[in-house]
Amino acid sequence: MIYIILFLEFLKIGLFSIGGGLATLPFLKELVNKYGWITSQELIDMIAIAESTPGPIGINAATYMGYKTAGVFGGIAATLGIVVPAVIIVSIIAHYFMKFNEHKTVKSAFYGLRPAVTGMIAAAGFEVALVSIFNTNISVQLNNLIKLIGSFINIKELILFIVIFYLLEKYKKHPIFYLIGAAVIGIIFKF
Repeated sequence: MIYIILFLEFLKIGLFSIGGGLATLPFLKELVNKYGWITSQELIDMIAIAESTPGPIGINAATYMGYKTAGVFGGIAATLGIVVPAVIIVSIIAHYFMKFNEHKTVKSAFYGLRPAVTGMIAAAGFEVALVSIFNTNISVQLNNLIKLIGSFINIKELILFIVIFYLLEKYKKHPIFYLIGAAVIGIIFKF
């Protein structure tokens, strides 16, 4: 049963982590929180190891987490899970991309995906930085302080409101730029 769970969880990661290996990091963090297969510290160590070894980080991370969870067959199940969507999607895209790569809707879709992927990678980097830079106690205390302040005023939303208002008044750009920017900021700071 664990092999099926590993395969399906990493299949989801492979399907939705658009933007390369680093885009898998938020999903891996979610697995740590959901299943506890590895600790947050082990996730950080795994990222460091996966970045320093040959091959894509997502596949290396899947293999490691699968192996750590359920041995060799767990590593195989997780690796297959993360690879299968890419093989299928790339095969389909390769077949149709040349026909539609200049299509306005396709360009718009990629234009919208880029900031979302950037935000996801930045959010994962922020999580890694918190665990790496601060010890657990400081990190927990910092979170508690932010929660206390946030219980009175939503500081993040207030700051975002002020920044967007200022930029809109100063630069008068199309509102979609501010909406996309706000979405990215929301992803990074988890509004």
